[in-house]
Parts: sequence; C-alpha cells; structure tokens
Amino acid sequence: MSYITIDQVTKRYENQVVLNHISLTLQKGEFATLLGQSGCGKSTLLRSIAGLEEVDRGRILVDQRDITHLSPRHREVGMVFQSYALFPNMTVFDNIAYGLKMKKQRNIKSRVQNMIDMVDLTGKEGSYPHQLSGGQQQRVALARALVMEPKVLLLDEPLSALDAKIRKNLQRELKRIQRELEITTIFVTHDQEEAMTLSDKIFIMNEGNIVQSGSPSEIYTSPVNTFVAKFIGNYNVLNVEVFNKLIRSPELTGNEVAIRPEVLQLTPVEQETIPLQDNWTVKGVIRDISMTGNVLRYEVETDGSILHVDSLHHQGGKLDQGSPIRILIPKKECIVL
Repeated sequence: MSYITIDQVTKRYENQVVLNHISLTLQKGEFATLLGQSGCGKSTLLRSIAGLEEVDRGRILVDQRDITHLSPRHREVGMVFQSYALFPNMTVFDNIAYGLKMKKQRNIKSRVQNMIDMVDLTGKEGSYPHQLSGGQQQRVALARALVMEPKVLLLDEPLSALDAKIRKNLQRELKRIQRELEITTIFVTHDQEEAMTLSDKIFIMNEGNIVQSGSPSEIYTSPVNTFVAKFIGNYNVLNVEVFNKLIRSPELTGNEVAIRPEVLQLTPVEQETIPLQDNWTVKGVIRDISMTGNVLRYEVETDGSILHVDSLHHQGGKLDQGSPIRILIPKKECIVL
C-alpha cells in the first residue's frame, strides 16, 4: 500500500491553475523528485504537502492518514528551504534543538548531538550561522528538520544556492542520510542531473501537470513526448517527415523522432561504415564544437537540419570545425513520439 498518496490535488491562484488534478503515489523510504522548469507548480505541490498552501480540491494522505486540512505542525512533515531560514542569534545546537524544545521533547541533548554527528558538523555546536559556510548552514537546516523524526522530508531546491563542488558533496551526503534513516523524501529541483543522481522516482511537471513519471532510467531512455525529450536528455527532436527526408527513406511514421546525442557516432566520410541494416547514415559538416568536462558536443549541419552529437573527449580524437563528416544513426535508438 502507498505511503504517500496525492489524489486529484488542484490549486488555483485567481484564474490561473497552478496544480491541475495532480495524482501520485510513493512507497515508504522512496526518494522522489519533482522536476520541472520554474513556474511549473513543483514548489506549490511541495508547500501543499507541508500545509503551507491550502489546496482547492483533492486529498493528501501520509501513512493512510488524511492530512489535507491539518495545520503544518500536526502533519509530521519536515521541510528544508533553499534559504536555510536559520535563526541568526542561535548556535548550531540551539537551531537544531529549537523544534524539540517547543514541543518539550525528552533527551534533547543526545538527539541533537546524534544529528550533528550524522550531518558531519561535530565541533560546530557552538558556532553561529554567520560563522558557517553555505554548505554547513544547509546541513544545519537539514538536521533541524530530521531531528523531529518526520514521516516525510520535503526539500525545496535546498542545494541551488551552493557552488558546484559543495553541491555534489551534499548530494552524496543527502542520499546517504536518506538511505540510513529510510525516510520518505520529496525533493524539488529544476536540475536534471541532480534529479538523476538522487532519485528513485522522478515526476516531471509542466504547467501544473505531471507529464511523465518513472525511474531515472525510464525517464531518460523513454520520453513520452517532445517536452520531456527536450527537457530531460538534450535529445535531438526532428519532425518525422524531415527525418525521413534526411535518411532518404520513408521508414518512420508518427509526429516527431527523438535521438539522444550520445548514441550518434561521427566517422570521416572516407571511413567504411557499419552495416546499413543496423544504422542509417547521413553526411554533414561540423559547424560548432563545445566542451563540457570530458564530453565534446558537435553541432552538425546536414541537409538543412542540425544534429547534436556527444562523444568522450580523448587525446587525438577531436574532429575539426568545418570538416565533412558522416553520422551513424542506430535505428534502435530512434524514439518516435
């Protein structure tokens, strides 16, 4: 049975529908990500689960308990914000202990110290927020939410203000902590790589709707429409008629065809090709080359269309801008949308 159920949740601001009959389920201990562009409704859905937004229709259940109209403090939900929201006049220890003290809990000192150790802030108990780095402040905010032992942890783009190296380190730490505590987690981000790294399940949102859900692998390899293909994997997306003209064969039917840039291969025009029963081949010219880390992205113009091709960067393997080239397109990697 599902641990979290969002059932036909709708939210409007004046005449604008922000959440359009949203439904989803999560199992206990899953790490789920709401992924989408700014304004798609993902943070509104998170805030609705936390009780910070009142929904117009639908139900929200946690562990078979209807929390739709409960106040935030009665939902047993912990939330971490992008802005940290720490008390500047309190130490690390007191920030983490604040919720426990308000609820007059027992064993506060040991519970807070255990959480400080878990988020790797040992020795910082007496420090104030202004004495901490951004990454350390976010660890305090995470510990403050987790020390209350919530049934659900909600994370609203908590890493977006951090630099790339700290962000990747915290991604690993966040996943480790989540697995160790086996806490059901819902994470909001617009960063596709972050979603792929952290998630057991991804829900892609667009204009208040969930347009696709599944594991990172399912989302990446099997986009259901053009929006997902362009958003999640930097796919090449071509009109089917244009693609059939490109390969000089009316082989595909449908609206559009999507091809991941890393499955395409570039070979010099004079090099012998792989058998055509497995691939289509088209000729083109390299118009631009860009490098992102260890990946080279080639922009190839071919018969009026542009295809992007990704390949690993290695010594002596780089092709030149302006070079005539042949592109091998594996037939099994072409997804008709």
